[in-house]
Amino acid sequence: MSKQILETFPNQYPGREYQVDIECPEFTSLCPKTGQPDFGTIRIRYVPDQHIIELKALKFYLFSYRSQGIFYESVVNKILDDLVAASRPIRCEVIGDFTVRGGISTSVRAVYEGD
Repeated sequence: MSKQILETFPNQYPGREYQVDIECPEFTSLCPKTGQPDFGTIRIRYVPDQHIIELKALKFYLFSYRSQGIFYESVVNKILDDLVAASRPIRCEVIGDFTVRGGISTSVRAVYEGD
């Protein structure tokens, strides 16, 4: 799985609930069955608690999947797990909208609702 490190920084407004929306329209990974590239858009929506996800580190983290063979469902859930582990948000949602392959498009959504 991804070896890239997700970085965070302190939330300047930890007592206020607000939502952060992030979109990566150029997400790429590899199909573990064929080795062919899979393309999609990753959307992240989270409500931070004490930490904010640093965007440059997130970009490198997401781009590290370009050389990994991983199924759509696994990559979306892995991204969610890694984001939650790094930032401990109040809520987090990751959606992967993957382009058509073989006449079928796929969207995968994973949600974290806090401890």
